[in-house]
Parts: sequence; structure tokens; C-alpha cells
Amino acid sequence: MAKIDLYDPKWVDLVFQDKNKEYGAYQLRKGTGKRNVTALVSLLIAALIIGGLLVWKVRADKLAAERQAYMEQMELSKLQEQAKKERKEEQQIEKPKMEQPKKEIPQVRETQKFTAPVIKKDELVKDENQLKAQDKLDENVAVGVKDEEGVKDRNIEAARTDVVQAVEKPKEEPAPPPPPKKEVENKIFDVVEQPPSFAHGNVIAWLSQNIHYPPVAEENNIQGRVVVSFVVEPDGSISNVQVVKGVDPSLDKEAARVVKAMPKWNPGKQNGQAVRVKYNLPVTFKLQ
Repeated sequence: MAKIDLYDPKWVDLVFQDKNKEYGAYQLRKGTGKRNVTALVSLLIAALIIGGLLVWKVRADKLAAERQAYMEQMELSKLQEQAKKERKEEQQIEKPKMEQPKKEIPQVRETQKFTAPVIKKDELVKDENQLKAQDKLDENVAVGVKDEEGVKDRNIEAARTDVVQAVEKPKEEPAPPPPPKKEVENKIFDVVEQPPSFAHGNVIAWLSQNIHYPPVAEENNIQGRVVVSFVVEPDGSISNVQVVKGVDPSLDKEAARVVKAMPKWNPGKQNGQAVRVKYNLPVTFKLQ
């Protein structure tokens, strides 16, 4: 049996041969192929339009999420730069200079050389080392290891001499400088040389994956950005979690909860030592 092409109008003429072609069924059968082709083309066009809209929507949602993450990252950087600028302004405040008192140079008392008696041959004794007679000594002049000009005042001590032994006093060695003081363990820094960082990738992406939107806020279409302040400890743990800029009690509570649940960070460092650092983090709530 030969195959019949249902889209070919010839089979209609074959069926309606020697019959009343003015009957509505003939005209209906005659246009069946054209209607089927039109329907298939329309269905294909509709499928292409719907597919294109779905692709466009997925791409638009992806671009919106990337733009939102970028804006949050920029705001976070802006907060850090502002805190750093405020810290520098505080450090640039000039401290009052303490005027050091002028050192007064003490007057030197006049001394006359005293030579201790030693038995030597006359030719070995120099003229300057000859023992002076008592009548040649001046009672107002101190006795020292050498002759030196100065003030004849008994209230002024002879410069660097010992009258009894006529031996120079040993120099006193300066005391060693005290060891440098360690940073106070409980001090919280606003700005440090090496800021703390999230040790598990992008902190904004981690927050978006772990936030549970409060049902009350979702029902009332409440959204916004909550700024949470916390301290990164030297071991990387999180403490002192506080909401510094809130939106709604339910959103504020959820932001504090998700920040407390964060894993450990890389701690901030000052002078190579891990210290406590204050950090501000924006948490965004946005309904899809």
C-alpha cells in the first residue's frame, strides 16, 4: 500500500471524488496541511521567545548579584579607608614639646699637684715631680693629681680629684636601657599595619550563603543594610559583636547571629605581632 502524505491536498480530492465538494468538510480538509504547518511554526517561534526570555532573566539576575557584591565590597573598603584616615589624623596631632632645662657647667676649683713621696735617685726625679715644701703650698688651693687653674673657693669641689688618695674616680657606666614594653594585650586597634582578613574566601559570598531571611521581615517586605562591628582576636576568633547601624530588630538580630557564626579570620598584626583589631562589616538583606 502506498504511503499517503497527509499534508498533500491530493488525498482530499481522492476522498471527495464524485461527492459534493461544496460541503464544509471538503474545505476543512483542504486547509489541514496549511494549518498544521502554521501551528508548528508558531509553536517554534513561541518556544524561541520563551527560551530567550529565560536566558535573559538568568543573566540579568547573575549581573545584579555580581553588581550587589561589588557595591558591598566597595562600601566595605570605604569604611576601612575612613577608619584609617581618622587614625592618621589622630596620630598627626602634635604633642606639646617639653623644654629640657639647660645644663649648668660647674665651676672648676683650682688645684695644685701633690706628689706622693717615693724613694728614687735624684737624677731620676723630674722637676715637676719634686716634692714641694710646706711653705710653698697655698692653703686656699685644693690638692690634686695635677696643677689646674680655677676658683679658689673651698665650697667648690675639686674637679675629678680625690684629695686623700689623689686618684681619679672611676667613670660610672650608664645604666642599660629598659627593655621595650610589649603592647597591652587588651588594647583594641582601629588601624594596624596588616589588617585582618577572612580566611575562607569572599566574606560577602559566605554571608549570603548562611543568612536566613527572617519570616516576619519577608512578609512585611523589609530589606536594607545592617552594619555590624566586631573584634578579631589574636587567634582569629570573633568577639564583641555589636550592631552599629540597624534597619529592623529582626534583621539586626539575624545579622549579629550570622557574624557570630563566622569561622576564624586571619588576625591583624602590628609590629609583627598579632593584636586585637576592630572591624566593621555591612550585612545586606534583599528580597528576590
